Amino acid sequence: MIPVTSRKGQRLALFGLGGSGMVTAEALVAGGAEVTAFDDNPGRVSQAQEKGIPTGDLREVDFSGLDALVLSPGVPLTHPKPHWTVDLAHNAGIPVIGDVGLFAEERRARAPASRFIAITGTNGKSTTTALVSHMLTHAGLDVQMGGNIGRAVLSLDDFADGRVYVVECSSYQIDLAPGLDPTIGLLLNLAPDHLDRHGTMERYAAIKARLVEQSDHAIIGMDDRHTLRIAESIDPDKLMKISVRDELANGIHAEGETIVLSGNGSRRKLASVAGVTSLRGRHNLQNAAMAVAVCRLSGVDEAQIQAGLETFPGLAHRMEVIGSVRDVLFINDSKGTNADAAAMALASFRHVYWIAGGLAKEGGIEPLRPYFGNIVKAYLIGEAAPEFAATLGSEVAYEITETLDVAVQRAATDASADGKGVVLLSPACASFDQFANFEVRGDSFRKAVLGLPEFVAYGETL
Repeated sequence: MIPVTSRKGQRLALFGLGGSGMVTAEALVAGGAEVTAFDDNPGRVSQAQEKGIPTGDLREVDFSGLDALVLSPGVPLTHPKPHWTVDLAHNAGIPVIGDVGLFAEERRARAPASRFIAITGTNGKSTTTALVSHMLTHAGLDVQMGGNIGRAVLSLDDFADGRVYVVECSSYQIDLAPGLDPTIGLLLNLAPDHLDRHGTMERYAAIKARLVEQSDHAIIGMDDRHTLRIAESIDPDKLMKISVRDELANGIHAEGETIVLSGNGSRRKLASVAGVTSLRGRHNLQNAAMAVAVCRLSGVDEAQIQAGLETFPGLAHRMEVIGSVRDVLFINDSKGTNADAAAMALASFRHVYWIAGGLAKEGGIEPLRPYFGNIVKAYLIGEAAPEFAATLGSEVAYEITETLDVAVQRAATDASADGKGVVLLSPACASFDQFANFEVRGDSFRKAVLGLPEFVAYGETL
């Protein structure tokens, strides 16, 4: 744990005692803050009390006597409307902060030399975070990985000489971290997402931009108009541009599956993802190029960079190869929770039996129309099934299977009869209509696939 000593002696209200909120409360108490914690869930309040965290109904607290409100990232800060605790904080004129913001404060106070690599973007940030962590660890560095992936940031091991923190940051976390100042900040890409929490695309982009604006080094993907605009405002002396679409005169770009550095009229190969199954697809090529840029800034040589790429195992639920039935491959991309993410998956294959649906996001699957030619048939589940069926129309064969287990059975039967192709779960939807989260959805897909006759798990003969 990282005790938050920078808030020692301060009186703080804390709302939200889920996973990261509970850790934050413990870190504040350990650092000497006077905390009053609360949650709408009485069970979580009881758990906090059992851990020795002071609790109380924040409706009965005088916010004018507090130094700050500490808010869990899942609690609305601005949209669709501010949470009632946020209104109380604003009326009292006190700041609102989250766990990543507290981490940044503590790092500045106690260990400003500790390297802090912060990663954000609409799609690919979890894979890039895991890849950066893997490659730096493989090169012999002492790495702590967390944030929006795995461990809550304040649950990571405390600061130590040479330790590197690789932290995935969601837009919710950045919005609660006004002083966020990473050593290296990465912005991969931007597409409409979480607009119910941020109101407009412009506000969403502005929040994401904070991470690179205040970083010592900024690594920015140049393949969408939103990130291009943000890059224009960044000091060119600290900016590294990344593209897997266009050749760059200065920066890192892709030539096929090769990652190339250009600058001062010269160019040279840095690494290649050819044959790296866990980094299949153009979107993963961008993730790899971003990670290569971080490794260069961190002093990792090119041989270690290549070895790190080749040994990366990938992440569950993100273009995860489950296995095969004869020549039919099964891919779990349950993390494909919006159209932009699903587009990356559909672009990676040419003969797809596509499982999609769930709780639809704004725009549905209309942006996927350019990839309809890659789809042999779609199997539609969840609340979005009728809407997706209307979009597919006569262009793509489909059936509404309603549930995931039925979709797997139907897709496996059709693909096996065809004798080739990929059964791809990339839902282009949130999971909350039928599953607690995308991980549970992905696990359900894996379980259904594992039960198929003649199934061979990845790595056995693939």
